Amino acid sequence: MLKKQMEKYIASQKGIVQLHKEEKEYAERQGLLNGVQVKQTEPGVRFKDAYIERGNKETDEFLGEEAFEFLSQPIGYFKERNNEFMYLESKWFELIGADAVSFEKDDVFGTYDVMLGLKFQKKYDADIRSFLEENLKGEGSRFDLMFDANEGVWSLNFALNGFDGYKEDLSIEEAYHLIYGFLFGLVESIENR
Repeated sequence: MLKKQMEKYIASQKGIVQLHKEEKEYAERQGLLNGVQVKQTEPGVRFKDAYIERGNKETDEFLGEEAFEFLSQPIGYFKERNNEFMYLESKWFELIGADAVSFEKDDVFGTYDVMLGLKFQKKYDADIRSFLEENLKGEGSRFDLMFDANEGVWSLNFALNGFDGYKEDLSIEEAYHLIYGFLFGLVESIENR
């Protein structure tokens, strides 16, 4: 799936193809860049075109649409506003088969939780679980995974606190970069099994 999505993305670009580090390294490993001019983009622009909104955790009430600059705030924003969550849609998440990614502070466990839908068939259950168990380690790491047969999508929730590179003073943008890198690794591992 990832290889086909990358081929499609590269073919859709006019002129020099702009890729981020993960995509460029993957495309090189897969031999997708033969005869293609590539420019590696800076990490700070990955979510520049993302759709971002905040909502109320209890009521799902829309609280506001946010600009890219909102991501520069520390993740502690959600500790101070425990009733809020944020929702981010990006073409980069679509590329790896993930729906929009939500982020919030968990009231019970005190962790920063990530919630999303993964567009993979049910047959990948063991592969997804294996990757999560191998890569979510440490204090506060946990996950929930459930397949929605009606939607054909995996509902995945996990704690950011179990990530390598997690720190309490991360910006929201840095947290989303960690999340993206983790999901990219998950998708690539499923493809390689």
